[in-house]
Amino acid sequence: MKVYLPIAKEYLSEKEILGLNPLVLAFVGDSVQQLMVRTKLASTSTAKAGELHKLQSEQIKASAQAKYMDEIMSILTEDEIAIFKRARNTHMNTMAKNASVADYKKASGFEAVIGYLYLLGKNERLEELFEFIEKNDKINN
Repeated sequence: MKVYLPIAKEYLSEKEILGLNPLVLAFVGDSVQQLMVRTKLASTSTAKAGELHKLQSEQIKASAQAKYMDEIMSILTEDEIAIFKRARNTHMNTMAKNASVADYKKASGFEAVIGYLYLLGKNERLEELFEFIEKNDKINN
């Protein structure tokens, strides 16, 4: 599978990243995942923009992200699990309209892990996680 990652000119240090609010990591991770999914769909599908949006939304919604988190949990490093738990356990002022509180918190943790890896410049690790998710989705569907 070809994974599409945005390129950053500079990355943050581990110390700088750990100083960020975990929901800021989730904010970045959400954008990274959206760009990866949209780029992949645009390059592999002949669907029109409206249909691509629907396909992308299915992969970005909180319940899907919570499922992805369950799939990758067994292969996360200790540092990645720590980031996930920090984000999951952070008090949130908003909730998803169509997701349970548990899925929303797990999805925020997933996004934080993606943001953490992206801001560190660990693109190969991001590719590994997304390939693992795609492989599991094909097996389970």
